[in-house]
Amino acid sequence: MTDPKPLQDALRQLPSVNDVLADAALQASAEGLDYNAVVHSIRATLDGVRGSIRRGVNGAAASAGNPPAQGGVSREAVIESCRENLAQLRRSALRSAINATGILIHTGMGRAPLASGAIEAIRNIAAGYCDVAVSREDGGRRKRSTIVEGLLQTLTGCEAALVVNNNAAAVMLALAAHARDDEVIVSRGQLVEIGGSFRLPEVMESAGARLREVGTTNRTRIADYENAIGESTAALMRIHPSNFDIVGFTESASIQEIADLAHSRDLIAIDDIGSGALIDFSAWRLEGESLASESVAAGADLVLFSGDKLLGGPQAGVIIGRADAVGACARHPMMRALRVDKLSLAALEATLRLYLEPAKLAAELPLLRMIAEPSEAVRRRANRLRTRVKKLAPGISIEIEKDIAHAGGGSTPSQSLASWVVAIADAKSPAEDVRRRLRLGEPAVFARVRRDRIELDIRTVADSEIEALASALAAALASAITSTPGDPKS
Repeated sequence: MTDPKPLQDALRQLPSVNDVLADAALQASAEGLDYNAVVHSIRATLDGVRGSIRRGVNGAAASAGNPPAQGGVSREAVIESCRENLAQLRRSALRSAINATGILIHTGMGRAPLASGAIEAIRNIAAGYCDVAVSREDGGRRKRSTIVEGLLQTLTGCEAALVVNNNAAAVMLALAAHARDDEVIVSRGQLVEIGGSFRLPEVMESAGARLREVGTTNRTRIADYENAIGESTAALMRIHPSNFDIVGFTESASIQEIADLAHSRDLIAIDDIGSGALIDFSAWRLEGESLASESVAAGADLVLFSGDKLLGGPQAGVIIGRADAVGACARHPMMRALRVDKLSLAALEATLRLYLEPAKLAAELPLLRMIAEPSEAVRRRANRLRTRVKKLAPGISIEIEKDIAHAGGGSTPSQSLASWVVAIADAKSPAEDVRRRLRLGEPAVFARVRRDRIELDIRTVADSEIEALASALAAALASAITSTPGDPKS
Protein backbone atom coordinates (compact mmCIF):
# COMPACT_ATOMS: atom_id res chain seq x y z
CA MET A 1 0.00 0.00 0.00
CA THR A 2 1.40 3.41 -1.01
CA ASP A 3 1.91 5.97 1.76
CA PRO A 4 -0.50 8.97 1.70
CA LYS A 5 0.96 12.06 0.05
CA PRO A 6 1.45 14.05 3.31
CA LEU A 7 3.56 11.24 4.73
CA GLN A 8 5.50 10.95 1.46
CA ASP A 9 6.25 14.66 1.70
CA ALA A 10 7.39 14.29 5.31
CA LEU A 11 9.66 11.40 4.37
CA ARG A 12 11.17 13.31 1.42
CA GLN A 13 12.14 16.18 3.72
CA LEU A 14 14.42 13.94 5.75
CA PRO A 15 18.11 14.54 5.02
CA SER A 16 20.10 11.81 3.30
CA VAL A 17 23.00 10.01 4.93
CA ASN A 18 25.44 12.16 2.95
CA ASP A 19 23.63 15.35 4.01
CA VAL A 20 23.99 14.35 7.64
CA LEU A 21 27.66 13.40 7.16
CA ALA A 22 28.35 16.84 5.69
CA ASP A 23 27.04 18.67 8.74
CA ALA A 24 29.86 20.37 10.69
CA ALA A 25 28.34 19.72 14.11
CA LEU A 26 27.92 16.04 13.33
CA GLN A 27 31.49 15.81 12.03
CA ALA A 28 32.68 17.14 15.38
CA SER A 29 30.63 14.51 17.20
CA ALA A 30 31.96 11.76 14.92
CA GLU A 31 35.63 12.71 15.27
CA GLY A 32 37.75 9.64 15.93
CA LEU A 33 34.95 7.13 15.37
CA ASP A 34 35.16 4.42 12.73
CA TYR A 35 33.58 5.70 9.48
CA ASN A 36 31.50 2.56 8.91
CA ALA A 37 30.21 2.71 12.50
CA VAL A 38 29.18 6.36 11.97
CA VAL A 39 27.34 5.55 8.73
CA HIS A 40 25.57 2.59 10.33
CA SER A 41 24.46 4.75 13.27
CA ILE A 42 23.12 7.49 10.97
CA ARG A 43 21.21 4.99 8.86
CA ALA A 44 19.70 3.42 11.96
CA THR A 45 18.63 6.85 13.22
CA LEU A 46 17.02 7.75 9.91
CA ASP A 47 15.24 4.40 9.78
CA GLY A 48 13.87 5.07 13.25
CA VAL A 49 12.55 8.50 12.24
CA ARG A 50 10.92 7.04 9.12
CA GLY A 51 9.27 4.37 11.21
CA SER A 52 7.92 6.97 13.63
CA ILE A 53 6.47 8.99 10.77
CA ARG A 54 4.83 5.94 9.21
CA ARG A 55 3.34 4.93 12.57
CA GLY A 56 1.68 8.31 12.68
CA VAL A 57 3.76 9.83 15.47
CA ASN A 58 4.42 12.85 13.27
CA GLY A 59 1.86 12.12 10.58
CA ALA A 60 -0.86 14.28 12.10
CA ALA A 61 1.35 17.36 12.06
CA ALA A 62 2.47 16.68 8.50
CA SER A 63 -1.04 16.04 7.19
CA ALA A 64 -2.27 19.27 8.79
CA GLY A 65 0.21 21.23 6.73
CA ASN A 66 2.41 22.21 9.68
CA PRO A 67 6.12 22.87 9.13
CA PRO A 68 8.28 19.79 9.63
CA ALA A 69 9.86 21.34 12.74
CA GLN A 70 6.53 21.09 14.56
CA GLY A 71 6.30 17.47 13.56
CA GLY A 72 9.72 16.74 14.99
CA VAL A 73 11.30 15.87 11.62
CA SER A 74 13.24 19.02 10.77
CA ARG A 75 16.79 18.64 9.46
CA GLU A 76 18.16 20.09 12.71
CA ALA A 77 16.16 17.65 14.86
CA VAL A 78 17.29 14.67 12.78
CA ILE A 79 20.96 15.67 12.93
CA GLU A 80 20.68 16.23 16.69
CA SER A 81 19.26 12.70 17.04
CA CYS A 82 22.15 11.37 14.97
CA ARG A 83 24.61 13.19 17.23
CA GLU A 84 22.96 11.77 20.35
CA ASN A 85 23.19 8.26 18.94
CA LEU A 86 26.85 8.76 18.08
CA ALA A 87 27.44 9.85 21.66
CA GLN A 88 25.82 6.59 22.76
CA LEU A 89 28.49 4.68 20.83
CA ARG A 90 31.11 6.17 23.13
CA ARG A 91 29.22 5.25 26.33
CA SER A 92 29.04 1.83 27.90
CA ALA A 93 25.70 0.10 27.44
CA LEU A 94 26.17 -1.52 30.86
CA ARG A 95 26.08 1.12 33.58
CA SER A 96 25.88 1.18 37.34
CA ALA A 97 22.48 1.92 38.87
CA ILE A 98 20.82 2.63 42.20
CA ASN A 99 18.47 -0.11 43.33
CA ALA A 100 15.51 1.43 45.19
CA THR A 101 13.15 -1.49 44.56
CA GLY A 102 13.60 -3.24 47.91
CA ILE A 103 14.62 -6.48 46.19
CA LEU A 104 18.06 -7.37 47.58
CA ILE A 105 19.04 -10.11 45.13
CA HIS A 106 17.67 -8.42 42.01
CA THR A 107 18.10 -10.70 38.99
CA GLY A 108 17.64 -7.91 36.45
CA MET A 109 20.16 -5.69 38.21
CA GLY A 110 23.00 -8.19 38.52
CA ARG A 111 21.95 -9.75 41.84
CA ALA A 112 23.58 -8.33 44.99
CA PRO A 113 26.70 -6.11 45.07
CA LEU A 114 30.01 -7.87 45.60
CA ALA A 115 32.13 -7.46 48.71
CA SER A 116 35.01 -5.00 48.49
CA GLY A 117 37.45 -7.92 48.80
CA ALA A 118 35.89 -9.60 45.76
CA ILE A 119 36.07 -6.37 43.76
CA GLU A 120 39.73 -5.94 44.68
CA ALA A 121 40.44 -9.56 43.71
CA ILE A 122 38.90 -8.97 40.27
CA ARG A 123 40.93 -5.79 39.83
CA ASN A 124 44.19 -7.53 40.75
CA ILE A 125 43.63 -10.54 38.50
CA ALA A 126 42.23 -8.56 35.54
CA ALA A 127 45.29 -6.32 35.38
CA GLY A 128 47.63 -9.04 34.15
CA TYR A 129 48.31 -12.75 33.86
CA CYS A 130 47.54 -15.24 36.62
CA ASP A 131 47.87 -18.94 37.42
CA VAL A 132 44.22 -19.78 36.74
CA ALA A 133 44.98 -23.16 35.12
CA VAL A 134 48.68 -23.68 35.64
CA SER A 135 50.50 -25.12 38.64
CA ARG A 136 53.19 -22.98 40.25
CA GLU A 137 54.81 -26.11 41.64
CA ASP A 138 55.58 -27.98 38.44
CA GLY A 139 54.38 -25.66 35.67
CA GLY A 140 51.83 -28.19 34.44
CA ARG A 141 48.09 -27.71 34.01
CA ARG A 142 45.75 -27.73 36.96
CA LYS A 143 41.96 -27.78 37.25
CA ARG A 144 40.48 -24.32 37.68
CA SER A 145 38.16 -25.40 40.46
CA THR A 146 41.09 -26.28 42.73
CA ILE A 147 41.30 -22.52 43.37
CA VAL A 148 38.14 -22.72 45.50
CA GLU A 149 37.85 -26.44 46.19
CA GLY A 150 39.76 -26.30 49.47
CA LEU A 151 37.60 -23.47 50.76
CA LEU A 152 34.39 -25.30 49.84
CA GLN A 153 35.65 -28.46 51.51
CA THR A 154 36.36 -26.51 54.69
CA LEU A 155 33.04 -24.64 54.68
CA THR A 156 30.72 -27.51 53.71
CA GLY A 157 32.50 -30.76 54.57
CA CYS A 158 32.35 -31.98 50.96
CA GLU A 159 34.97 -34.25 49.42
CA ALA A 160 35.27 -32.37 46.13
CA ALA A 161 33.98 -29.27 44.36
CA LEU A 162 33.52 -27.88 40.87
CA VAL A 163 32.47 -24.45 39.56
CA VAL A 164 30.51 -23.69 36.37
CA ASN A 165 28.89 -20.53 35.06
CA ASN A 166 25.50 -20.72 36.83
CA ASN A 167 23.28 -23.16 38.69
CA ALA A 168 21.28 -24.16 35.61
CA ALA A 169 24.62 -25.21 34.10
CA ALA A 170 25.35 -27.19 37.26
CA VAL A 171 22.05 -29.05 36.87
CA MET A 172 22.74 -29.77 33.19
CA LEU A 173 26.25 -31.02 33.86
CA ALA A 174 25.26 -33.21 36.80
CA LEU A 175 22.51 -34.88 34.81
CA ALA A 176 24.56 -35.21 31.63
CA ALA A 177 27.33 -36.90 33.60
CA HIS A 178 25.13 -39.21 35.68
CA ALA A 179 21.76 -39.68 34.00
CA ARG A 180 22.04 -39.22 30.25
CA ASP A 181 19.45 -41.44 28.53
CA ASP A 182 18.26 -42.55 31.97
CA GLU A 183 15.47 -41.54 34.34
CA VAL A 184 15.69 -38.96 37.10
CA ILE A 185 12.90 -39.08 39.70
CA VAL A 186 11.67 -35.68 40.94
CA SER A 187 8.68 -34.59 42.99
CA ARG A 188 5.95 -33.03 40.87
CA GLY A 189 5.79 -30.07 43.26
CA GLN A 190 9.42 -29.17 42.55
CA LEU A 191 9.26 -28.83 38.76
CA VAL A 192 9.59 -25.07 38.81
CA GLU A 193 10.06 -22.37 36.22
CA ILE A 194 13.02 -20.13 37.05
CA GLY A 195 13.92 -16.65 35.77
CA GLY A 196 13.69 -15.91 32.06
CA SER A 197 10.97 -18.54 31.49
CA PHE A 198 13.44 -21.42 31.83
CA ARG A 199 11.61 -24.48 33.07
CA LEU A 200 13.57 -27.10 34.95
CA PRO A 201 11.99 -30.03 33.07
CA GLU A 202 13.31 -28.48 29.85
CA VAL A 203 16.76 -27.89 31.35
CA MET A 204 16.84 -31.52 32.48
CA GLU A 205 15.72 -32.82 29.10
CA SER A 206 18.37 -30.77 27.34
CA ALA A 207 20.95 -32.69 29.39
CA GLY A 208 19.60 -35.93 27.93
CA ALA A 209 17.89 -37.12 31.11
CA ARG A 210 14.35 -38.50 31.19
CA LEU A 211 12.17 -36.92 33.84
CA ARG A 212 9.97 -39.11 36.03
CA GLU A 213 7.46 -37.12 38.09
CA VAL A 214 6.19 -38.57 41.36
CA GLY A 215 3.72 -37.52 44.04
CA THR A 216 1.35 -34.59 43.77
CA THR A 217 1.88 -30.85 43.71
CA ASN A 218 1.54 -30.53 47.50
CA ARG A 219 2.47 -33.98 48.85
CA THR A 220 5.28 -36.32 47.88
CA ARG A 221 6.42 -39.07 50.24
CA ILE A 222 9.58 -41.14 50.11
CA ALA A 223 7.39 -44.11 49.15
CA ASP A 224 6.50 -42.28 45.92
CA TYR A 225 10.18 -42.22 44.96
CA GLU A 226 10.65 -45.87 45.95
CA ASN A 227 7.66 -47.07 43.94
CA ALA A 228 8.88 -45.24 40.82
CA ILE A 229 12.40 -46.72 40.74
CA GLY A 230 12.91 -48.94 37.72
CA GLU A 231 15.67 -50.46 35.62
CA SER A 232 16.38 -47.18 33.83
CA THR A 233 16.48 -45.01 36.97
CA ALA A 234 19.84 -43.30 37.49
CA ALA A 235 19.17 -40.63 40.13
CA LEU A 236 16.77 -39.24 42.69
CA MET A 237 16.67 -35.46 42.83
CA ARG A 238 15.37 -32.77 45.17
CA ILE A 239 14.94 -29.23 43.75
CA HIS A 240 14.69 -25.90 45.54
CA PRO A 241 11.20 -24.38 45.00
CA SER A 242 12.79 -21.05 43.94
CA ASN A 243 10.19 -18.28 43.69
CA PHE A 244 7.17 -19.88 45.31
CA ASP A 245 5.98 -21.70 48.43
CA ILE A 246 3.39 -24.42 48.84
CA VAL A 247 1.67 -24.03 52.20
CA GLY A 248 -1.09 -25.81 54.08
CA PHE A 249 -1.67 -29.52 53.51
CA THR A 250 1.87 -30.41 52.41
CA GLU A 251 4.46 -33.14 52.78
CA SER A 252 7.86 -33.73 51.22
CA ALA A 253 10.71 -36.20 51.57
CA SER A 254 13.88 -34.96 53.27
CA ILE A 255 17.23 -35.13 51.52
CA GLN A 256 18.29 -37.66 54.17
CA GLU A 257 15.44 -39.97 53.15
CA ILE A 258 16.16 -39.44 49.46
CA ALA A 259 19.88 -40.11 49.87
CA ASP A 260 19.31 -43.24 51.98
CA LEU A 261 16.88 -44.64 49.41
CA ALA A 262 19.18 -43.78 46.50
CA HIS A 263 22.16 -45.49 48.09
CA SER A 264 20.14 -48.57 48.98
CA ARG A 265 19.39 -48.94 45.25
CA ASP A 266 22.88 -47.95 44.03
CA LEU A 267 21.59 -44.65 42.62
CA ILE A 268 22.84 -41.05 42.75
CA ALA A 269 21.18 -38.53 45.10
CA ILE A 270 21.25 -34.95 43.77
CA ASP A 271 20.18 -31.94 45.85
CA ASP A 272 19.66 -28.64 44.04
CA ILE A 273 19.47 -26.19 46.96
CA GLY A 274 19.40 -23.19 44.62
CA SER A 275 20.14 -20.25 46.87
CA GLY A 276 23.63 -21.20 48.03
CA ALA A 277 23.20 -20.69 51.77
CA LEU A 278 26.45 -21.46 53.59
CA ILE A 279 25.24 -20.11 56.96
CA ASP A 280 22.00 -20.17 58.93
CA PHE A 281 20.09 -16.98 58.08
CA SER A 282 17.44 -17.47 60.78
CA ALA A 283 19.30 -15.03 63.06
CA TRP A 284 18.36 -12.37 60.48
CA ARG A 285 14.73 -13.46 60.14
CA LEU A 286 15.14 -15.54 56.98
CA GLU A 287 13.99 -19.08 57.71
CA GLY A 288 13.95 -22.39 55.92
CA GLU A 289 16.88 -22.16 53.50
CA SER A 290 18.74 -25.46 53.09
CA LEU A 291 22.41 -25.28 54.06
CA ALA A 292 24.95 -26.81 51.71
CA SER A 293 26.74 -28.44 54.65
CA GLU A 294 23.50 -30.07 55.85
CA SER A 295 22.89 -31.63 52.44
CA VAL A 296 26.45 -32.99 52.36
CA ALA A 297 26.06 -34.40 55.87
CA ALA A 298 22.74 -35.99 54.92
CA GLY A 299 24.49 -38.01 52.22
CA ALA A 300 23.67 -36.19 48.98
CA ASP A 301 26.18 -37.29 46.33
CA LEU A 302 25.93 -33.96 44.53
CA VAL A 303 24.78 -30.62 45.99
CA LEU A 304 24.17 -27.80 43.50
CA PHE A 305 23.76 -24.09 44.23
CA SER A 306 24.31 -20.55 42.94
CA GLY A 307 27.26 -18.35 43.79
CA ASP A 308 25.31 -15.11 43.35
CA LYS A 309 22.24 -15.62 45.53
CA LEU A 310 22.45 -15.96 49.31
CA LEU A 311 26.13 -16.81 49.04
CA GLY A 312 26.64 -13.19 47.94
CA GLY A 313 29.32 -13.78 45.29
CA PRO A 314 29.60 -13.61 41.49
CA GLN A 315 27.41 -15.49 39.03
CA ALA A 316 28.46 -19.12 39.27
CA GLY A 317 27.09 -22.60 39.71
CA VAL A 318 28.76 -24.68 42.42
CA ILE A 319 28.80 -28.47 42.49
CA ILE A 320 29.99 -30.12 45.71
CA GLY A 321 29.76 -33.62 47.09
CA ARG A 322 31.35 -37.06 46.85
CA ALA A 323 34.70 -37.14 45.07
CA ASP A 324 33.75 -39.74 42.46
CA ALA A 325 30.40 -38.06 41.68
CA VAL A 326 31.99 -34.62 41.28
CA GLY A 327 34.86 -36.15 39.32
CA ALA A 328 32.46 -37.59 36.74
CA CYS A 329 31.11 -34.07 36.19
CA ALA A 330 34.63 -32.64 35.86
CA ARG A 331 35.56 -35.20 33.19
CA HIS A 332 32.41 -34.70 31.10
CA PRO A 333 33.00 -32.97 27.71
CA MET A 334 30.32 -30.40 28.55
CA MET A 335 32.48 -29.07 31.37
CA ARG A 336 34.70 -27.08 29.01
CA ALA A 337 31.71 -25.20 27.62
CA LEU A 338 30.41 -24.41 31.11
CA ARG A 339 33.60 -23.46 32.94
CA VAL A 340 34.06 -20.02 34.51
CA ASP A 341 36.77 -17.47 33.79
CA LYS A 342 39.53 -16.15 36.04
CA LEU A 343 37.53 -13.10 37.15
CA SER A 344 34.59 -15.14 38.43
CA LEU A 345 36.93 -17.50 40.24
CA ALA A 346 38.80 -14.61 41.83
CA ALA A 347 35.57 -13.04 43.09
CA LEU A 348 34.20 -16.37 44.32
CA GLU A 349 37.38 -17.21 46.18
CA ALA A 350 37.44 -13.80 47.90
CA THR A 351 33.77 -14.15 48.85
CA LEU A 352 34.25 -17.65 50.28
CA ARG A 353 37.18 -16.43 52.38
CA LEU A 354 34.84 -14.02 54.14
CA TYR A 355 32.91 -17.01 55.49
CA LEU A 356 36.03 -18.18 57.36
CA GLU A 357 35.50 -15.28 59.79
CA PRO A 358 31.75 -15.37 60.64
CA ALA A 359 31.98 -12.51 63.15
CA LYS A 360 33.03 -10.12 60.37
CA LEU A 361 30.70 -11.46 57.70
CA ALA A 362 27.73 -9.12 58.27
CA ALA A 363 30.02 -6.10 58.04
CA GLU A 364 31.90 -7.19 54.92
CA LEU A 365 29.33 -8.97 52.74
CA PRO A 366 26.93 -6.38 51.24
CA LEU A 367 24.01 -8.80 50.93
CA LEU A 368 24.20 -9.89 54.56
CA ARG A 369 24.70 -6.28 55.64
CA MET A 370 21.43 -5.34 53.92
CA ILE A 371 19.63 -8.31 55.44
CA ALA A 372 20.98 -7.73 58.95
CA GLU A 373 20.60 -3.93 59.08
CA PRO A 374 18.11 -2.86 61.79
CA SER A 375 14.93 -1.21 60.54
CA GLU A 376 15.73 1.92 62.55
CA ALA A 377 18.96 2.42 60.59
CA VAL A 378 16.99 2.17 57.32
CA ARG A 379 14.52 4.75 58.67
CA ARG A 380 17.33 7.20 59.44
CA ARG A 381 18.67 6.86 55.91
CA ALA A 382 15.17 7.43 54.51
CA ASN A 383 14.93 10.63 56.57
CA ARG A 384 18.25 11.79 55.15
CA LEU A 385 16.94 11.31 51.62
CA ARG A 386 13.67 13.09 52.37
CA THR A 387 15.47 16.07 53.90
CA ARG A 388 17.84 16.37 50.96
CA VAL A 389 15.10 16.07 48.30
CA LYS A 390 13.00 18.73 50.05
CA LYS A 391 15.93 21.14 49.71
CA LEU A 392 16.53 20.30 46.06
CA ALA A 393 12.85 20.14 45.04
CA PRO A 394 10.80 22.35 47.38
CA GLY A 395 7.06 22.00 47.15
CA ILE A 396 7.15 18.29 46.38
CA SER A 397 4.96 16.08 48.58
CA ILE A 398 7.38 13.57 50.12
CA GLU A 399 6.85 11.21 53.05
CA ILE A 400 8.54 8.19 54.61
CA GLU A 401 6.53 5.09 55.46
CA LYS A 402 7.05 1.60 56.79
CA ASP A 403 7.13 -1.13 54.16
CA ILE A 404 8.71 -4.50 53.42
CA ALA A 405 11.70 -5.57 51.32
CA HIS A 406 12.40 -9.02 49.89
CA ALA A 407 15.52 -11.16 49.53
CA GLY A 408 14.58 -11.98 45.91
CA GLY A 409 16.65 -14.05 43.51
CA GLY A 410 14.65 -17.23 44.07
CA SER A 411 15.30 -17.23 47.83
CA THR A 412 12.80 -17.19 50.73
CA PRO A 413 9.85 -16.25 48.47
CA SER A 414 7.29 -15.91 51.27
CA GLN A 415 9.50 -14.01 53.73
CA SER A 416 10.09 -10.30 54.00
CA LEU A 417 12.28 -7.75 55.77
CA ALA A 418 11.00 -4.66 57.55
CA SER A 419 11.94 -1.57 55.57
CA TRP A 420 11.15 2.10 54.95
CA VAL A 421 10.21 3.79 51.70
CA VAL A 422 10.40 7.39 50.57
CA ALA A 423 7.09 8.07 48.80
CA ILE A 424 6.56 10.99 46.41
CA ALA A 425 3.25 12.12 44.96
CA ASP A 426 3.28 15.08 42.59
CA ALA A 427 0.11 16.22 40.87
CA LYS A 428 2.16 17.89 38.11
CA SER A 429 4.10 14.75 37.17
CA PRO A 430 2.59 11.29 36.51
CA ALA A 431 4.44 8.72 38.63
CA GLU A 432 5.19 6.45 35.68
CA ASP A 433 6.73 9.39 33.81
CA VAL A 434 8.99 10.19 36.75
CA ARG A 435 9.98 6.55 37.11
CA ARG A 436 10.95 6.42 33.43
CA ARG A 437 13.05 9.57 33.80
CA LEU A 438 14.76 8.07 36.84
CA ARG A 439 15.71 5.01 34.80
CA LEU A 440 17.10 7.14 31.96
CA GLY A 441 19.01 9.52 34.23
CA GLU A 442 22.61 9.52 35.42
CA PRO A 443 22.87 7.55 37.56
CA ALA A 444 19.99 5.30 36.58
CA VAL A 445 17.55 4.77 39.45
CA PHE A 446 15.13 1.85 39.59
CA ALA A 447 12.11 2.48 41.81
CA ARG A 448 8.54 1.26 41.95
CA VAL A 449 5.14 2.91 41.46
CA ARG A 450 2.26 2.18 43.79
CA ARG A 451 -0.94 4.10 44.44
CA ASP A 452 0.15 6.61 41.79
CA ARG A 453 3.28 7.48 43.78
CA ILE A 454 6.99 6.93 43.28
CA GLU A 455 8.28 4.70 46.09
CA LEU A 456 11.97 4.24 46.83
CA ASP A 457 12.77 1.39 49.20
CA ILE A 458 15.82 2.43 51.18
CA ARG A 459 16.95 -0.99 52.43
CA THR A 460 18.64 -1.58 49.07
CA VAL A 461 20.14 1.93 48.90
CA ALA A 462 23.60 2.40 50.40
CA ASP A 463 24.57 5.35 52.59
CA SER A 464 27.02 6.45 49.91
CA GLU A 465 24.21 6.62 47.31
CA ILE A 466 21.85 9.00 49.15
CA GLU A 467 23.29 12.23 47.70
CA ALA A 468 23.29 10.90 44.12
CA LEU A 469 19.78 9.50 44.57
CA ALA A 470 18.46 12.85 45.85
CA SER A 471 19.97 14.70 42.90
CA ALA A 472 18.64 12.16 40.40
CA LEU A 473 15.17 12.37 41.91
CA ALA A 474 15.12 16.17 41.89
CA ALA A 475 16.30 16.20 38.26
CA ALA A 476 13.64 13.69 37.19
CA LEU A 477 10.88 15.68 38.90
CA ALA A 478 12.05 18.96 37.37
CA SER A 479 12.33 17.41 33.91
CA ALA A 480 8.84 15.92 34.16
CA ILE A 481 7.32 19.24 35.23
CA THR A 482 8.96 21.32 32.49
CA SER A 483 8.42 18.84 29.63
CA THR A 484 5.71 19.34 27.04
CA PRO A 485 3.66 16.68 25.19
CA GLY A 486 5.75 17.29 22.08
CA ASP A 487 9.02 16.74 23.88
CA PRO A 488 10.63 13.69 22.21
CA LYS A 489 12.08 12.66 25.60
CA SER A 490 8.76 12.81 27.44
